[in-house]
Amino acid sequence: MPFNGTFRLTRRLTCGLLATIALATPLTYAQDKVLHVYSARHYPGDEQLYAAFTQATGIRVQRVDSDDNGVIARLRAEGAASPADVVLLVDAARMARADAEGLFRPIKSPKLDAAIPPELRAAPTPDGVTWTGFSTRARVIVYDPLRVKAEDVATYEQLADPKLKGLLCTRSGSHPYNLSLFATVVERLGDEKGQQWLAGLVANMARPPKGGDTDQIRAVASGECGVALTNSYYLARLVKSDKPEDRRVIERVRVVFPNQATTGTHVNIAGAAVARHAKNLDAAIAFMEFLASPQAQEYFANGNNEYPAARGVKVDNPALRAIGGERFKADTIPLNVVARNLPKVQQMLDRVGYP
Repeated sequence: MPFNGTFRLTRRLTCGLLATIALATPLTYAQDKVLHVYSARHYPGDEQLYAAFTQATGIRVQRVDSDDNGVIARLRAEGAASPADVVLLVDAARMARADAEGLFRPIKSPKLDAAIPPELRAAPTPDGVTWTGFSTRARVIVYDPLRVKAEDVATYEQLADPKLKGLLCTRSGSHPYNLSLFATVVERLGDEKGQQWLAGLVANMARPPKGGDTDQIRAVASGECGVALTNSYYLARLVKSDKPEDRRVIERVRVVFPNQATTGTHVNIAGAAVARHAKNLDAAIAFMEFLASPQAQEYFANGNNEYPAARGVKVDNPALRAIGGERFKADTIPLNVVARNLPKVQQMLDRVGYP
């Protein structure tokens, strides 16, 4: 059904949040202690989370902002001299890349073990876990109901069906959002069928991959494409928008959460890790545990129309409800397993000519 109405997400950080954090975090830190955060997240709501953490613990947060590649490059260049204590990145593929370079420090935290499902974290080692997801987003399918039937795009696998020839639009296949999805599908299908599926996507393209996820949604609305892939929060942003042009886009497209009858919809993460050379380990772990607390999870996820990663946390987000994503079956393949497939899938993309 079409999306109707304008939604405004109410952001609130209650006294209850501060009280919960205060109870969960020992207030034994000096008032002048500083936590250095390297962040690839750039959402205004995150500022209030940092302020709440400081108010509860007395630990000031100093943040360095960049994109994911910039954060990783800086950590690599600084080496042991890096002041970074905590690293915030977007997408498991990027987390896995930085982890493979030895940029993260494994930690042990019973609170994180209890709060965050294992499929949303790095594989455990005897020394602990290197990275943890704190919010999730679904990789959904948008389509033009005038050109495509919902039953023909009910699964990711159907995107390679020849009946969609000339209708598919995506961003670059090598972009982490797509790469992680493709690695999940290949894990399900096996290497041979997985590569055939990728070749089918290429054969069905309406035009060469370009732009970001919002561009794919707009291309479906304009008639340039019949079907496209996008992360759920890009669609939710358009639902919340007051701009007439965004309202027209939402009225023209429909959304499917794929594979609900089988394996579930692919989800990815925004995550965090303790930096390899963290100088303030106790504060870094306290910050990680703070991000997993129920009230912080709700606020963290709502700031970008994402889903909580912590067990048992529910978010009432009208924009997500409008796209049908309030409740859905998620794929449970561990993201650390998906990460192992990334180099292989990149080679497959090269072989089938997926830009």
